[in-house]
Amino acid sequence: MSVMDRIKAEVDGHPIVLFMKGTPQFPMCGFSSSAAKALKAAGASSFHSVNVLEDPELRANLPRYSDWPTFPQLFVNGELIGGCDITRDLLDSGELARMVAEAQKTA
Repeated sequence: MSVMDRIKAEVDGHPIVLFMKGTPQFPMCGFSSSAAKALKAAGASSFHSVNVLEDPELRANLPRYSDWPTFPQLFVNGELIGGCDITRDLLDSGELARMVAEAQKTA
């Protein structure tokens, strides 16, 4: 399976996917930590995370897949939402909580 197929399988296989450096329990950068905390604050009782530091090929190709250059990258229901700043802005506006609730209904 190609790396692009693996990325697509991750995105399609889970309603909420956070590609991040580290894990939600042990984030390896402040931006990844902030995005994971925003998801939890928005009511995401569980979400799928992928540690891009464990897979150099995925880390190198995810920006091509998503057309987004940095990490973390949040996908909800197969759609790229954005990185840390967008995730925090959506949390502050209440929109992230709505998106999370909607995604968890379809899970």
